[in-house]
Amino acid sequence: MPGLEDLYREIILDHYRNPRNRGELAAPPAQRVEGYNPLCGDEIVVYLLVSDGEVNDVKITGQGCSISQSSASMMSAAVKGKTVDEARALIRAFKGMMSIHESRLEGEGDDAADQLLEEVKLGDLEALQGVVKFPVRIKCATLSWNTLAQGLDQAASA
Repeated sequence: MPGLEDLYREIILDHYRNPRNRGELAAPPAQRVEGYNPLCGDEIVVYLLVSDGEVNDVKITGQGCSISQSSASMMSAAVKGKTVDEARALIRAFKGMMSIHESRLEGEGDDAADQLLEEVKLGDLEALQGVVKFPVRIKCATLSWNTLAQGLDQAASA
């Protein structure tokens, strides 16, 4: 579907050109977590303010390709104001989407991941599903999500 691919491309470019939640939060009380992809040099810093089981604020900084920076922007918009459990479900669903499409390219299926995607709606994040056609770029798309998961783990142990 060329029209859908064009729409997805525009969503990705919009988040790259106009990143959401760009900046820093003071630490403490915010968690500061760095993510780095040595394959291509993408860098992400996630600042996370979690209290009472909710992601009250999230900011991102960093540099890298349009995929890593767009994904970080989309991630920050998707989890801000969500409970920690909802944020973790989004992480699992997004990473599941990346692995589902990757495994389907190899002719495999994943019923558990399919069910998770039905339960957790990804919205604009689905624009990044085309990344799986380029396996080396999956790490670019998931960098901010892995970094967010580390931040949530730090916040839980703080």
